[in-house]
Amino acid sequence: MLRFASPSTFDLKDAISDNRLLGLWRMMTGFRLKYLGATLSLALAATSKTATYLLLRYLIDDVLGQGRGSGVLPLIALGFVGLALFEGSFTFLSGRLAAQTAEGVALRLRNYLFDHMQRLSFTYHDHMQTGELIQRSTSDVDAMRRFFADQATNAGRIALLFAINLAALLNLNWKLALFSVIVVPVVVLGSILFFKLVSKRYEAFQEQEAALSTNLQENLTGVRVVKAFARQAYERERFEEQNWEKFRRGRRLLTMHALFWPVTDVLCGLQMLAGFYMGARMAIAGTISVGTYLAYAGMVIWIIWPMRNLGRLVVDMSSGLVSYVRVMEIIKAEREPLTEGSYSPNGNLQGEFVFRDVSFEYDSSGRVLQNISFRCKPGQAVALLGSTGSGKTSLVNLLPRFYEYTGGSLTLDDVELKEYPRAYLRRQIGIVEQEPFLFSRTVRENITYGVGRDVSQAEIEAAAQAAAIHDVIMGFPNGYDTLVGEKGVTLSGGQKQRVAIARTLLKNPRILILDDATSSVDAQTEGAIREALERLMEGRTTFIIAHRIQSVMIADLILVLDKGRVVQRGSHQQLLRQPGIYRQVYELQTRIESELEREMESASSWEAVSVAL
Repeated sequence: MLRFASPSTFDLKDAISDNRLLGLWRMMTGFRLKYLGATLSLALAATSKTATYLLLRYLIDDVLGQGRGSGVLPLIALGFVGLALFEGSFTFLSGRLAAQTAEGVALRLRNYLFDHMQRLSFTYHDHMQTGELIQRSTSDVDAMRRFFADQATNAGRIALLFAINLAALLNLNWKLALFSVIVVPVVVLGSILFFKLVSKRYEAFQEQEAALSTNLQENLTGVRVVKAFARQAYERERFEEQNWEKFRRGRRLLTMHALFWPVTDVLCGLQMLAGFYMGARMAIAGTISVGTYLAYAGMVIWIIWPMRNLGRLVVDMSSGLVSYVRVMEIIKAEREPLTEGSYSPNGNLQGEFVFRDVSFEYDSSGRVLQNISFRCKPGQAVALLGSTGSGKTSLVNLLPRFYEYTGGSLTLDDVELKEYPRAYLRRQIGIVEQEPFLFSRTVRENITYGVGRDVSQAEIEAAAQAAAIHDVIMGFPNGYDTLVGEKGVTLSGGQKQRVAIARTLLKNPRILILDDATSSVDAQTEGAIREALERLMEGRTTFIIAHRIQSVMIADLILVLDKGRVVQRGSHQQLLRQPGIYRQVYELQTRIESELEREMESASSWEAVSVAL
């Protein structure tokens, strides 16, 4: 049973169907009356066209043929004008209603897809290419818009023209009418068979266009890397390979069209010539009148050529049907349930995490975390140290439930983490990532992003000062109203990191995750930020990921990870007394810093001597 709903509340998951035409019909929920109005308007316009030819027959046979033209001709002339106005008015109305239907469905679909993709899980986005999602949200949605705007209504128009004109021809002369549609079943059957073939070619073409979009999107995103390594020629060759494959698939698609249409044109042309010839012979023989022949000649054109165009339309509809499947593949994906959770916290979190043999794997390729066990008391700071790929970021991604642990137990304030709603957890957790992302908006909007309330200028500046970025912002031409550019490209790496820290400071979360938050700043700025973070960390549970020993020394508990396992744990002083990775890293970094200081002192001495000379 089809479900009816207003355009704003209809859930497009209800449009999922193995029958693509049924799915598209469901997608029109909320717009069906307009679509049916467009179809009815086409029917009236088609009736008007047929009535024009019947009026022409009356003029030839009953007026001019009987010599009664003096008083009737003005009325007949007005009849032709009236029918033309009637047809034009309802054709316009049909187009307007069809456009409202198509644009309304496309608007709702684009809005739904944007919201839906933001609510899909991290796992889904890990496996789906960004370019593919962009392609399906733009090109495929537009193909569906064209389906509703042109193809669906034109299919109804062609069917109505055929039915109305065939009925009129049968009334004029049934033998001539049946003779004139011999080729129609052949054209329709050929169109259906061709539709099945061209659908596969079109889907392959769309897949390659998505691959090309992905290539272009990645290249533009990483244009600085391309330029830094002077790989323009290499990237051009890769793009040309993808572009050539798209050209090749498009050429095969168009070749099929080029083979099909001439055949149908010849068949339809021969059918019309045969019909004209037979009608003329019947008129000469007196079987039908001249007026009937002229009416027949007009109406048969509106039977044969629309049916020929139906073949073209059936093929064009394949793009809309294929795009429906591609869009529905996104809509079928289950959203991340943000509000689901059996536990509804009352009051503020304490922030105590307990890991008991926690394991995690992204897929069946192997575990990323294995049997992780430790306790983080409320207000404590836990630091994670380890080489790249040791599982540090994977571990902290479990806390806001970006991913679900696959083994063991993880509790927050003695409640299993999986029982907390994701939305609640993410409101309580503030994250500063290793590679901060800034939107193409003002500095002010980036700092206040995610706070969820009105924020005063004093609060914004306080957060910026704590993150050691206020003075830098005030040095910009427009201060806090300065646009940062796409992904914050107009800011340095350290400036972007500090804006991201200010954003987290303003959120004032109960739990902090600092994913190598000071990696992109110089030593002087790092010291200032570290002081601000230490003040912020007071009374808050904090997880710190860092490669510098100086960044983890303040932690109450330091975990050293290697290949997804905890191989060392303890405070800074405790770990220094133990042989292992931590002490090796500490000694190495201390030696490097000492050598760097000596080199800088030596350079300063030479500079002083040069100035003296």
